[in-house]
Amino acid sequence: MFTDTHSADPIRIAFMCVQNAGRSQMSIAFADRERERRGLEDRVETLTGGTRPAEHVHDEVIDVMEEIGIDLSDRTPREIILDELRSCDYVATMSCSTLDVGEVGDEVDIRDWALDDPDGQDLDRVREIRDEIKGRVKALFDEFSSTE
Repeated sequence: MFTDTHSADPIRIAFMCVQNAGRSQMSIAFADRERERRGLEDRVETLTGGTRPAEHVHDEVIDVMEEIGIDLSDRTPREIILDELRSCDYVATMSCSTLDVGEVGDEVDIRDWALDDPDGQDLDRVREIRDEIKGRVKALFDEFSSTE
């Protein structure tokens, strides 16, 4: 599904996982950075959440994102609800979702990124996950650019 970035409605992207404390937090941080870099602040909306949010973002995630100048220390995991997901053009799940297309609707492009959970991993592995997420977010934004 390709969405026209020049249409009246903004493109809405959700990044979700169970705890909203690792992969989805890194994803939205990269998406917000990419949105700003491409000048799409008024054309792309992002949101994140989890089905069973944790109390805080995982420490190892905060550490590896801080290494590249992104501060997640003030982020709080939150619950995401189906109505929010139904309002999106794209939903990226992190290999931990039980989300069913039928629950959200055929209009939403759901992608399972099949990423390992960084919780409890050593920093080298969390860096690998971080870098994979960065590439996937960039590729998603490249799709928008291909429709301009």
